[in-house]
Amino acid sequence: MRFFLGTHHPAWLAQLDVPLFVSRRTLADVKALPRARGAWALDSGGFTELSTYGRWTVSATEYARQVRRFRDEIGGLAFAAPRDFMCEPAICIATGLSVEEHQERTVADFLELRALAPDLPWIPVLQGWGVADYWRCHERYERAGVDLKVEPLVGVGTVCRRQSMTQAGAILSSLAADGLKLHGFGFKKTGLRQFSQYLASADSLAWSLNARKNQPLPGHTHASCANCQEWALLWRDELLGSIPEAA
Repeated sequence: MRFFLGTHHPAWLAQLDVPLFVSRRTLADVKALPRARGAWALDSGGFTELSTYGRWTVSATEYARQVRRFRDEIGGLAFAAPRDFMCEPAICIATGLSVEEHQERTVADFLELRALAPDLPWIPVLQGWGVADYWRCHERYERAGVDLKVEPLVGVGTVCRRQSMTQAGAILSSLAADGLKLHGFGFKKTGLRQFSQYLASADSLAWSLNARKNQPLPGHTHASCANCQEWALLWRDELLGSIPEAA
């Protein structure tokens, strides 16, 4: 499993050579983008977008333009998430749409972005709530002519905020058994340890919440290490040390 460390600090791209995961919302208003030292991946920022506005406020054309700029000016872009629609009940309430409509829009957006900008490293994302939902989303891609088995990576959304890790494991194991190379969005440490065998890659920003709940590192003068690079790297090292197949 390849691990992308989540960060809300664009400057870290130029400072660290570990794989990083950065939100579009973090980068969109940065005029002078940093040049990446290593690989990184782009999160769409969809959870915040949909929970705040109930819809996407960025058009596909504008989103593709932004992602191309990030790729060209930052360098090292491994993949970019599309403007997908999460399926948590709270997000469906915010949009006023059903799980099926969220899936339909997620697949349609991937197809639109790939048609608009085939040179950019978009990954398809599966969305749903129950296990059967994810398979229905899988079938939507197939009907649209997208063979997920040959895609370099397939994102799995709406997993990290679940109360039941048992259901998350059932979703991931079912999809991985079909030969899909999965990326897990926003996993916590416990989930990564439990399900790493099903994932080709994953990302997490959980270190920041962990830092907020604990005292700063010795010698650190800030109120918490929630924005601290040293804490993030120590958290990452501890995680990867507990997952032999992670890197």
